[in-house]
Amino acid sequence: MNEKASPTEAVNTATRGLDELSTDALVRVLAREQRTAFDTLEAAAPALTRAVDAIVGCLQRGGSLHYVGAGTSGRLGVLDAAECPPTFGTVPELVRAHVAGGPTALVRAVEGAEDDAGAGDAEARALARPGDAVVGISASGGAAYVVAWIRVARACGAFTIALTSDRESALAKAAELPILLETGAEPLAGSTRMVAGTAQKIALNTLSTATMVRFGKVYDNLMVDVVATNAKLRARALRLIGTLAPANEERARELLDQAGGSVKIAVVMARRGVDAAQAHALLERERGFLRALM
Repeated sequence: MNEKASPTEAVNTATRGLDELSTDALVRVLAREQRTAFDTLEAAAPALTRAVDAIVGCLQRGGSLHYVGAGTSGRLGVLDAAECPPTFGTVPELVRAHVAGGPTALVRAVEGAEDDAGAGDAEARALARPGDAVVGISASGGAAYVVAWIRVARACGAFTIALTSDRESALAKAAELPILLETGAEPLAGSTRMVAGTAQKIALNTLSTATMVRFGKVYDNLMVDVVATNAKLRARALRLIGTLAPANEERARELLDQAGGSVKIAVVMARRGVDAAQAHALLERERGFLRALM
């Protein structure tokens, strides 16, 4: 074979002999190796900063954020996108995820899906728009489905980001902004669901959370746009209103009901002595940033 292997395919000399270790030693070695992911994220911080600022700009101008991946990388993108509506009160169209092989690939491997450049090309042509932000996720940077998505999205005027562990990969070269998570050899050779996957998970959490902070979805370190879709989240919403209004439990319930379930509207109602419609208008004026009204 003449093709150069990705660094993620290298053999980790520090974890040789895994099958000869005691269970205790095996667990400790595998846990220890995960530290590499955190070190990698520190090094990637400048690129992550640029990515957040770019994504926020796209969203403020009406664009969407797309995550594109295959296998583990695709599933992590789907997970992060799915958490945005309940955590930050976003509409599903704001942060979208696309995985090679479609929904079936979320629960089992779809053979050959990551190599299907034609599918990536077709999806990007149908879904990417000028002004969108698109994050291609691939540890090796060689998933043809992801690379094709990024190339087409960039050509159509979207801002493209590569989340990869290989700086020389096709994905890193195709995107406008590569974020290099250089995790190197895995504790289990080639199994990028491990350290590379951990680094991707942290990076995606960082991208989405920092973006939503900059987008007005967070006050202090509180998720004030939380959607109270179950008992746990309703209890959290009531605690937030109780703290920020401030209000006792009975008053917090009244405010939350009058505000249609919106913590921010409820807090502004209490703070400014206005009704729900007036509170909504005030928040609209401040582009959703609660701090300006506290």
